Order: sequence, then structure tokens, then C-alpha cells
Amino acid sequence: MTNVEIYTKDWCPYSTRAKADLANKGVSFEEIDVTNDPIREQEMIARSKRRTVPQIFVDDRHLGGSDDLRALETNGELDRLLSGTAHSEAA
Repeated sequence: MTNVEIYTKDWCPYSTRAKADLANKGVSFEEIDVTNDPIREQEMIARSKRRTVPQIFVDDRHLGGSDDLRALETNGELDRLLSGTAHSEAA
């Protein structure tokens, strides 16, 4: 089973959009809300090398943020990543 994690902040519209995009595809994900959690936010930065939310990971592979998720969906790569059949780095 594919493991999807998304780091979010509760006030961020891009986080809301990314969660909705994943939910609309029927994807189960673990949300890690870093709004008031500086330790988890530092974990996100260390993993993604980015300071903005959302940051999305599929099986520990960093996909990027909301715009990156939309781009992967547009070019058909997202379904392959979610099914575990993609072998190249997505972001």
C-alpha cells in the first residue's frame, strides 16, 4: 500500500487545495499539521528542503507542494507514483 504524507498549516489555502485534490482521487493520506508544531515543521524542512506548505511525500519520495501535485496530475505521473510503478524522481 502506498504511504502518502502531507505537511500542512491550518490557515493555508494551498494545503486545503492539495488535501482536496488527494481526497478527490480517493487517496488516503496522513496529514501532519505543523501550524503550531515547530519540531514537526523543522522535520518537514529537513525532509523537503523547503519552508512552505504543503509538502507532499509518497513512500518517502518528495513530490513537492500543491502546484507540483497538480502538475503531476496533469501529466499523468501522479497515478503512477500513487500505484508505486514510477521509478524516476518526480520533484
